[in-house]
Amino acid sequence: MAKRVGVDKWLFGATLVLVVIGLLMVFSASAVMAKERFGSPYAFVIRQSLWAVFGLTAMTILMQVDYRRFNKPNIVFPAVAVTILLLPALVLFLAWFLQNRMHSIEDFRGTILPAALPSLIFIVLILKEPDLGTALVCAGVTALMLYLAGMNMRYLGLAALAAAPVLYFMLFRVKWRRDRILAFLDPESDPLGKGFHIIQSLIAVGTGGVHGLGYMDGRQKLFYLPEPHTDYIFANVAEELGLIGAIAVVGLFVLLGYRGMRAAILSKDPFARLLAFGITATLLIQAFFNISVVLALVPTKGITLPFISYGGTSLFIMLASIGVLLNITREVD
Repeated sequence: MAKRVGVDKWLFGATLVLVVIGLLMVFSASAVMAKERFGSPYAFVIRQSLWAVFGLTAMTILMQVDYRRFNKPNIVFPAVAVTILLLPALVLFLAWFLQNRMHSIEDFRGTILPAALPSLIFIVLILKEPDLGTALVCAGVTALMLYLAGMNMRYLGLAALAAAPVLYFMLFRVKWRRDRILAFLDPESDPLGKGFHIIQSLIAVGTGGVHGLGYMDGRQKLFYLPEPHTDYIFANVAEELGLIGAIAVVGLFVLLGYRGMRAAILSKDPFARLLAFGITATLLIQAFFNISVVLALVPTKGITLPFISYGGTSLFIMLASIGVLLNITREVD
């Protein structure tokens, strides 16, 4: 297949728009808080803007670098060692490891166990932080990439059964997590305590209506909604930009996901296919969990919204990953 001259413009454009929306919403959600804490309403957005510049620079460079350069042990293992708690390193390892083992994907000792072991180590380390939400994302991405590589569903079923007791303990035997679940099931039982986050988030979403209160005019961010510039920034989006703005943001993630999955499906190179799928799945799973938490569809997870939430390292890594994905799109029609 002939190599394309340019990258996927839809994927590139959706990413840029999400970054711009993120900067605007970080400023809106954090201005009052930043003024009180640091004496300047621009404190958070300036930091986020600098990371956005670094991230966009990395994305621009990486989308010019042939993705095959990453398909080497001397790249994969240092990346895993240096960035051991970052999901892109796990995706890179799985893509490299599984590309030539699809014919032996049913070999438990030779393929499945060596592929899953680094993920298990990652999950244990992440749980010790403790960060169950990111650990679940890690597990989900690993399971999806193994399934894409051809692993039989029975192994996923057995893995789920083995993980069930651990998950039960983490959810129901750890007090603060149990309290989160109880608050999720009945937030009105403790509206000023355990249910406060959920109630304020739903108030913000409901207040926005169809058209929103207007940019910068949201009220829940004024020390009512906890973490309005990080975990709950989508609530601020819904309050200020309304249903139309919220659907637009979701639509951009759907577009990004579609173009990313399209690149994975059309890629002839197994490494490119797995890498594109892993990067896209990571973004979509994180976005899904974050938005679901804001809408009270799942208990609080502490997962940020890619490109939108405040957080420099996350933004940089996401943009760098998109750079790799954009380079892969050069290989597909």
